Amino acid sequence: MPSVILKPVKERRLKAGHCWVYSGEIAKITGDYADGDEVEIRDTKDRFLGRGLLNTKSQITVRRFTTQKENLDEAFFRRRIEAAILYRDELGVTNAGRRLVFSEGDLLPGLILDQYGDFLVLQALTLGIDKRKSLIVRIARDLLQPRGIIERSDVPSRKLEGLKETKGVLWGDADGKVQLPLTEFSVEVNLLEDQKTGFFLDQRGNYARVASLCAGKRVLDCFSYHGGFALAAAKAGAPSVEVVEISDGAIARGRANAELNGLAGRIEFRCANAFDVLKQYDTDKRQFDVIVLDPPTFTRTKDKVGSALRGYKEINLRALKMLPPGGVLATFTCSHHIGPDLFKTVIVDAAADAKKTVRLMQTLTQSPDHPILPAVPETEYLRGFLLQVV
Repeated sequence: MPSVILKPVKERRLKAGHCWVYSGEIAKITGDYADGDEVEIRDTKDRFLGRGLLNTKSQITVRRFTTQKENLDEAFFRRRIEAAILYRDELGVTNAGRRLVFSEGDLLPGLILDQYGDFLVLQALTLGIDKRKSLIVRIARDLLQPRGIIERSDVPSRKLEGLKETKGVLWGDADGKVQLPLTEFSVEVNLLEDQKTGFFLDQRGNYARVASLCAGKRVLDCFSYHGGFALAAAKAGAPSVEVVEISDGAIARGRANAELNGLAGRIEFRCANAFDVLKQYDTDKRQFDVIVLDPPTFTRTKDKVGSALRGYKEINLRALKMLPPGGVLATFTCSHHIGPDLFKTVIVDAAADAKKTVRLMQTLTQSPDHPILPAVPETEYLRGFLLQVV
């Protein structure tokens, strides 16, 4: 088997539990190899560090799958996927909508597998996984007996692997349209067209937590997409709920979901740029009791963190100025480049400029079917704070 030999001291991150090997950490690659192949990882003294999949076109040249001397064959992938499913079952996450495999979080780097009732959605984020799609489909069909398996590998990160974006039906009968019953509400999603793999499954627990504070309250849900927080708030008894979302298609889907849940007329939908709306509402001295800020990532790279922080500060400043004493702000970032301390600093600065004192009610994160490995900080990407103005 080909071996990737690391430069001196470059094994430290792997020994600490991470699973990535960058191109600049490699001294040489021995043996005959092709991109996508299984390789052994060894330190400069030829000590075994694990096995992974190779892609010399990627800055992350090797992704480690195991620290054992075991083949990365179909039996291996079956064991790993079975273990991931069992973990969700033990968590009590229903198959109505759940992430079954979360890439590095389940020690299967590059593979995302979501379940929406009788349908599965697969994302192949790396070359190694892309070459093993048919193998994964066979395993998923055998273990879960779905009606259809859809691919949503239409993500920009594939370009870093030398791959094109792609989507479509991999197997079975599927038009992409499903109804997803969640605890607080139901939504109709299109698994072939909607963002991510169809829905923001990582926010499931946070919908319920925020909704628990919304009865009798005036609620503003910004960057709402299909209106998850707004639907949950209205269901919980909020008499006034307003949605701000820039996408016409998302607004149409949100309205349809409001009707589906018997909430037609109880949620006001506004198709506009949330930055502009927050600025205008601040000028107009509008007030709300609960404001939700759940924007898309403002940066995917470290070099754009500065501009992202300015964006986060602006929206949080505007929101805090519209909250009276006792008002609640649920604010999120989904960029792993914005760590919890950095995000908290943004909130503190925004509160100071808004001349508001806030207390931290709760720290929020991604739902537990998106497991976090402390040794792989990239697995923790969704961060939120539940804050009250005092």
